[in-house]
Amino acid sequence: MLAVSLTVPLLGAMMLLDSPIDPQPLSFKEPPLWLGVLQPNTKLRQAERLFENQLTGPESIANIGDVMFTGTMDGRVVKLENGEVETIARFGSGPCKTRDDEPACGRPLGIRAGPNGTLFVADAYKGLFEVNPWKREVKLLLSSEIPIEGRKMSFVNDLTITQDGRKIYFTDSSSKWQRRDYLLLALEGTDDGRLLEYDTETKEVKVLLDQLRFPNGVQLSPAEDFVLVAETTMARIRRFYVSGLMKGGADLFVENLPGFPDNIRPSSSGGYWVGMATVRSNPGFSMLDFLSERPYIKRMIFKLFSQETVMKFVPRYSLVLELSDSGAFRRSLHDPDGQVVSYLSEVHEQDGHLYLGSFRSPFLCRLSLQSV
Repeated sequence: MLAVSLTVPLLGAMMLLDSPIDPQPLSFKEPPLWLGVLQPNTKLRQAERLFENQLTGPESIANIGDVMFTGTMDGRVVKLENGEVETIARFGSGPCKTRDDEPACGRPLGIRAGPNGTLFVADAYKGLFEVNPWKREVKLLLSSEIPIEGRKMSFVNDLTITQDGRKIYFTDSSSKWQRRDYLLLALEGTDDGRLLEYDTETKEVKVLLDQLRFPNGVQLSPAEDFVLVAETTMARIRRFYVSGLMKGGADLFVENLPGFPDNIRPSSSGGYWVGMATVRSNPGFSMLDFLSERPYIKRMIFKLFSQETVMKFVPRYSLVLELSDSGAFRRSLHDPDGQVVSYLSEVHEQDGHLYLGSFRSPFLCRLSLQSV
């Protein structure tokens, strides 16, 4: 009787609590079987950690020659050379210690090397920038404060640029949710994300695709005729044609991935590397698949727990997937419990190695392709 007398008021109180999200049911196919090229292995455990505890959250990586650059959780763009971490740019200001500091501090995410020895950077809160790392010069290209077709950009995420540096294709993951609330965005299934185009000469911005659920990583094809965009919440990659006979059209490049994709980067084989933010095991249990058709459980979870607490229940399984140029699964590299590689965001191939970015780990990893 005591248990009942305590439980009923507790349940009543929980019903009165507001949930920060209003999810709608989503439907997924059964995840692909982890056989053949998806067969689990421990190849990612052969990676070595670099700059451990010298940086946090090296989300995306770019090279200018032999010099490597990344953006970190404390709002910096840094140069990684000769074992040293050197700050070359900041887009925000103030303390950068907690999630509440992020909007003022800024959070550099996607980073690319341009054709003229500069870097192009997407900051989640501030917009698109061009950085001259040698002169420490920062140029704001597009501010997040400027509404695009009547809607603000709350979560600028990744970018990819044409070889001549004129066009930048980039994602705004949500108009509603900021980067610090990415877990709420993913679990609500909000469909207000966009793929956009910025012309560096005319300064014009176009919306190419709308109503995307957490658009994330982007990558131009080698021929620059289409852009791939990871739709994280839906475990798929979409394709938008930017030139040729199909210009303006869109289709699915690959769906029903074995995980929820983050960044997409080119592989030396002519295909693409995809970092999986979290996985959809089969055989096994995928929590996000289970929750997708049960929005009432999602609401209850965020009535009771903070995002940081929920993250502790997300499996630390790290998965890298290489796709062919047509979207077929080519090979996969695993670290089943995140022993070495954790919270994977990006796979950057450079000089026979894979450099593995992370959205929250205090290191980046390097893996010799020859060893795997």
